[in-house]
Amino acid sequence: MDPVLSVQGVTVRFGDHLALNQADLSLAANETLAVLGPSGSGKSTLLRAIAGLEPLAAGRIESLGVDLAPFPTHRRGLGLMFQDATLFPHRDVLGNVMFGLIMKGENRENSIRRAQAALELVGMEKFADRSVSDLSGGEAQRVALARALAPEPKLLMLDEPFGALDRPRREELNEELRSLCQRLPTAVLLVTHDHTEAFALGDRVMVLREGKVEQTATPTDLWRNPASPFVAEFLGWNVTHDAQGRVTAIRPDSITLTCELTTDQERATVVARTFRKNHWRIRVETVSQQILEVEIANSNSERTLGVDGEGLAIGQSVGVAIDPGAAISFPELPLKP
Repeated sequence: MDPVLSVQGVTVRFGDHLALNQADLSLAANETLAVLGPSGSGKSTLLRAIAGLEPLAAGRIESLGVDLAPFPTHRRGLGLMFQDATLFPHRDVLGNVMFGLIMKGENRENSIRRAQAALELVGMEKFADRSVSDLSGGEAQRVALARALAPEPKLLMLDEPFGALDRPRREELNEELRSLCQRLPTAVLLVTHDHTEAFALGDRVMVLREGKVEQTATPTDLWRNPASPFVAEFLGWNVTHDAQGRVTAIRPDSITLTCELTTDQERATVVARTFRKNHWRIRVETVSQQILEVEIANSNSERTLGVDGEGLAIGQSVGVAIDPGAAISFPELPLKP
């Protein structure tokens, strides 16, 4: 069966700037692909190109084997949701969800039925008659999601949908969205800059850098086997460069700190420490002037450090031991003249 979405060598230019550079992806029904990357990497441009809102300089976009080039946005079978819910203030919740259906030519009876079903999917059926001005941020985003789902799109595209919400509410809605995606036949393309969100929601994760696809993999494989120094560093690995141009990536949780230096360890100085609920994030600078981020679970801090994380002082000397099996070496970079 043809994929719900196939992006083949898509290039988008803004003048001389390559916003997308020969991007490829494939997305099946009932699959969620999270597109991850820093600001300016081309994430939102990719969604706009798929929606027909940006002209292609090269490449092809298909849905179920059909070239989408001749079709305007409203005929591409897409559901779109952005960070800003953009609800109509003069319509109630049900009216907002019905709007897209009415615009597509659905009669009022069918529009009401499908809008109510979409509100039930997102747990907002009791809010149908409420004014959107009375909704919280999270409730407004649920309504926006229902509006995107009501036409039963083949492909749902989400651009940082919960980015404007506080973290606890964002995590709650992400869990609900993941559960919803698993129950629906819809393919989902999600854009985010947050790798925690991408890992939580995506069956696969695609990393973009300056318009090019760096890597596409399952969340587990991406975390364990980053394909490039950029991917490793973006995910929070330590990426080191030695004088010979060798590049090594080391996971923060594969580094051990000790208070007593042994012969197989490098000395380092603690330069920062941050408490993050279930672990400490410790930054150290080695005698070879490498900055390393070390992640230590609270339950292991006393055993690993000889002191608890809170007792580890800025400026304190520690020994650094790296598990060689957890390090990844990349091809040497050319040395600067």
